[in-house]
Amino acid sequence: MFQALSRIGRRRALQGSAGAFVAFGLLLWWLLPLGKSSPGGTVSFSTGSASGVYQLYGTLLQEALAKDMPRLKVELEGSVGSQQNVQRVATGQADFTIAAADAVAKYKREGGRGAELLRGCARLYDDYVHVIVPQSSPVETIAELKGKRVAVGPRGSGVRLIAEHVLEAAGLDLDKDIQPVSVGIGDMPKLLETKKIDAFFWSGGLPTKAVSDLSNRSDIRLLQITPDLVEELHKQGQEAEYYRSAVMPADAYPRAQSGESVQTVAVANLLVTRAGTDTELTEGMTRTVIHSRDRIGEKVHAAQRVDLRTAIYTDPLDLDEGASRYYRSVKP
Repeated sequence: MFQALSRIGRRRALQGSAGAFVAFGLLLWWLLPLGKSSPGGTVSFSTGSASGVYQLYGTLLQEALAKDMPRLKVELEGSVGSQQNVQRVATGQADFTIAAADAVAKYKREGGRGAELLRGCARLYDDYVHVIVPQSSPVETIAELKGKRVAVGPRGSGVRLIAEHVLEAAGLDLDKDIQPVSVGIGDMPKLLETKKIDAFFWSGGLPTKAVSDLSNRSDIRLLQITPDLVEELHKQGQEAEYYRSAVMPADAYPRAQSGESVQTVAVANLLVTRAGTDTELTEGMTRTVIHSRDRIGEKVHAAQRVDLRTAIYTDPLDLDEGASRYYRSVKP
């Protein structure tokens, strides 16, 4: 009888262990996507200039992706900015990038190679246009830049595109009415400090480190891009329609702004990929972008503006299929 009871006890113990194991397995199945391994392989991500927000954002996103998709290797490739970024993804030289909506619209309008293949994964944060002069400069308006040496970004950059439009709105031709200097944000501050240029344009998230550093060691100020100029911008149509009137808050660059906000224009940045990119990959990339907002935002303040409610609006691009699948999965 004792042996029979022992057998019954052992059987019940085994049944209990099996039940616990099944319950644990179900819990793991619910918590972890065991049915799917994360996408693997290598992808290329075109970023931006070394001192710009795109490059820092890309570096931090690369770190987040290493945790979320450990089988995926993300290679970052610097660029001169949005226009080059768009061209790289459209032609297959890169798999993902960040680009401003105006640069995307221009590439599509001009019928750039592969333009029809471009897709959006997320609307990210806005770039704000900075027009910076020394504090002692007599220049007070964009129109007064006529004849001045102005850094407008290298050809292929997003800042150059927006500088062309803003100058045109003020009645100036970039090639004829100013002395354009084709350098990026890595060189602009030093050239201004050494008086080799009189002003520079920059378009980036707030705050941009290179501008913050400059404002902390030199006396500078920002020119206003007034609402009447924005009206003139919109009359240009096409990609200029993606510029909106905006206010740079007083604490963006406290020393340069003397406690005052600055009227300017802003343009949305998009996470861009290409039709045919693996949908599991684009779904995972979109998920990481949204979930890593706070972590990235600790170092890239502009990233704090990434919002699930607006990320789906990727105009002028159609939403990527994998990204759409992610948004549907989190829809309330």
